[in-house]
Amino acid sequence: MTDRIYLSPPDVGAAERDALLAAFDGGWIAPVGPDLDGFEADIASWTGWPGAVALTSGTAALHLAMLVNGVQPRDDVFVSTFTFAATANAVKYCGANPVFIDSDTTSWNMSPELLATALDDAKLRGKLPKAVIVVDLYGQCADYDAIVPQCRELGITVIQDSAESLMATYKGQPSGTQGDCGVFSFNGNKIMTTSGGGMFVSPTTELSDRVRYLSTQARQPVTHYEHTDIGYNYRLSNLLAAVGRAQFARLPAMSARRIEINSLYRTMLADVPGVSFMPVPEWSKWNGWLTCVLFDEPAVRDRVMEALAAENIESRPLWKPMHVQPAFRNAKSVSDGTSLRLFRHGLCLPSGSILTDDQALATCTIATSTIHGGSRSGRCL
Repeated sequence: MTDRIYLSPPDVGAAERDALLAAFDGGWIAPVGPDLDGFEADIASWTGWPGAVALTSGTAALHLAMLVNGVQPRDDVFVSTFTFAATANAVKYCGANPVFIDSDTTSWNMSPELLATALDDAKLRGKLPKAVIVVDLYGQCADYDAIVPQCRELGITVIQDSAESLMATYKGQPSGTQGDCGVFSFNGNKIMTTSGGGMFVSPTTELSDRVRYLSTQARQPVTHYEHTDIGYNYRLSNLLAAVGRAQFARLPAMSARRIEINSLYRTMLADVPGVSFMPVPEWSKWNGWLTCVLFDEPAVRDRVMEALAAENIESRPLWKPMHVQPAFRNAKSVSDGTSLRLFRHGLCLPSGSILTDDQALATCTIATSTIHGGSRSGRCL
């Protein structure tokens, strides 16, 4: 093959180009503008929460979410260990200490049972976490009915890292709205993109107004530049918001296509031994972001990944847990080996909404051939 098949490339076209040029031609080049306001209104309408602030990244949104909820240096913050580094990095931006909680096998998200163990230990030590950051991994929600009450009872803030789960729902409610505030990402590989960007959402405008204030260098409302707080340059530009609005209008179709791709993979790999797919529990309506598979044998996973790379097809192991990352070697964790097993056995397959059926077929054919030792047998053919 010559044309590379990417894992999750942006799906952009005429609608996004027209929206970007309209904002440009309208003179709305500076950070604020009608598309920025409109983009925030779009997300607020979808979540049903009035507080929405568009920011430069999901990481920036996580950072500010902790700041406005009172996370301070030396506080403990409990964090899903099975996630991208940005979740944990944002804790360190605040000078706080991440404490990593392992996954369950039902959704691969934070284990309510291990969270309970960690909270019991924190109570005995007399140091409860200031916040718990729960990640909605690979496009589906954690079990919030089993997580949130534990935190509510102890007065602990729940921050929902829904960077990967826009358009997913938990028991019919939009992702990002199960805790005290939520965060989305619009990075280039996400289900929709603004090139780079993120969004903070909250059930009240009190929190979102504070986030907006801090994200614009904490400038006071006077004619000269007056600052009483340390602020950040985290506001999304109007131009990128215009792209976001066009993407958001197409999001249902893009999500549906990713789910369709997952169904193709499940059909084509149904008879291949030693391969299983990420479970989707009843409580979670998945958005289809990435198709994730597990191999019974890690060595087979590695051979499949190498075979795909040789054919210019991108695949990637599941997230390496934060509690085994060198950057967090000194952090505490409550783990039972679940996320480490997922990392060693799991692989993300090409899942972008612009992936063709033939490209999915090619991916399956190579994977099947590799698993069968080159015999090229299996339903993919």
